[in-house]
Amino acid sequence: MPYAFDPHVEHLLRRAGFGGRPDEIDTYRAESFTGAVSRLINYDRIPDDVDTKIGRPGYAGTTSRGPFSPNTSIVDARQRWLFRMIHTERPLQEKMTLFWHNHFATAYAKLAGQVGAADATRYMAARPAEDPGQVRGQIEMIRDNALGNFRDLLVNIARDTAMLLWLDGYTNTRQRPQENFGREIMELFTMGVGHYTEEDVYAAARVFTGWNLTRRGPAGDRTSRFEFLYIPNNHDTSAKTFTFPIYGDGGRTIPARSAAQGMQDGLDLIDALAASPHTARYLATKLYRFFISEFADVDQPWVERVASVYQTSRYDMKAVMREVLLSNQFWDQRHFFARYSWPVEFAVRVVKDVGWTGFSVFDMVTPLGNMGQNLYDPPDVAGWDLGKGWFSTGSMLARMNFASTLAANQRFNLANRARPAASSPAALVAHVLESLRTPALDRAVTGELADYVLATGPWTGSLPQLQAKVPGLVHLVAGTPEYQFV
Repeated sequence: MPYAFDPHVEHLLRRAGFGGRPDEIDTYRAESFTGAVSRLINYDRIPDDVDTKIGRPGYAGTTSRGPFSPNTSIVDARQRWLFRMIHTERPLQEKMTLFWHNHFATAYAKLAGQVGAADATRYMAARPAEDPGQVRGQIEMIRDNALGNFRDLLVNIARDTAMLLWLDGYTNTRQRPQENFGREIMELFTMGVGHYTEEDVYAAARVFTGWNLTRRGPAGDRTSRFEFLYIPNNHDTSAKTFTFPIYGDGGRTIPARSAAQGMQDGLDLIDALAASPHTARYLATKLYRFFISEFADVDQPWVERVASVYQTSRYDMKAVMREVLLSNQFWDQRHFFARYSWPVEFAVRVVKDVGWTGFSVFDMVTPLGNMGQNLYDPPDVAGWDLGKGWFSTGSMLARMNFASTLAANQRFNLANRARPAASSPAALVAHVLESLRTPALDRAVTGELADYVLATGPWTGSLPQLQAKVPGLVHLVAGTPEYQFV
């Protein structure tokens, strides 16, 4: 039988998660309107035990060369994250982790060239309890702070080993101030373009002088690691003046401080950026595009309201996301299917819709690269090119090929699930469309899908026919333009 889908629950799980497994949909359908949102936002009340299910029967599989090692193999790290997206009971945590991954874009590839593949993976993906040196990778840090305080997230990202390598902060000294992080924390992480000057970039570079790295433990030892260290002798102790307020009284100059006290310069700047109304609006606008619509003009009253919640809550992202998910704009049906799906959203949703019995998430890794998204490896500091930028002839073909491969892998399960709908081609098409929900398809398209079912001869509804035709229908529906929206 088709799953008992609910369009509102589906919308909530597509946007605040990665689509819905049948059990997820049942769980959220049983909740009230506010209860469903509360369950998503208060995910810390739900045990985070999804990683313990890797390798267990009934879940998607993984494939590795030797022991599964997501702390040191980037392919295994990608598999672990994909497994989490499919099976987590905390979908909003994973969705916000992906959002922040693009916001604080940091690429494994550059790190691997600096410190080697294994350590680059550690600094991006390691879990402290599993790492001999207790390294907490950037994505693990982001996951831990996904709905935390944005100011704290900025402090953590400024001290993050992967970020210090990625934007060359480890080379930032008073003799040679390095501007990369100072620029990006204003342009991409907080206020946005147009709210700072080149003089501010140079001042910010000097603020973060001495925010460097040190090696703990002997090189080559499994416990060895780079970690943040403020080095007083590397800090520029002079005053730094900005074109925007740094302090609550409107003061724009961070005063001269001793080298020993100089780390406070960076904290003062982070405090100012977190408090800026430009940051509040910048984040609210990004959240509108990610959670509400890429198609409609940004709703400025909505942005102001969400920005106000950000400010009054003192940068609490849980309060912000509660406002987002309970807003009338989020639930406006004109905004259903109003954003282009990212490759990872597409692939995980297909797996949830189609099934995973006997399927390995390893078989998602290369197709995702072909679709244009390697997890842990955005193309540059600005992140991925979103919206229509996801789509080209090659990337769309990769989406269709992945759907075809998955459907073929799941053909026996798909056929068995479709048996109650085997009475006619129209019933079979309706069953598949119920399983892979899209915006309403044109009647001509549904007619073509029924014609596909009949293309090889009279319809009898036999199991062999179902095994041959249902995977093909899944491939065709997943390849429609309509299925590319979330």
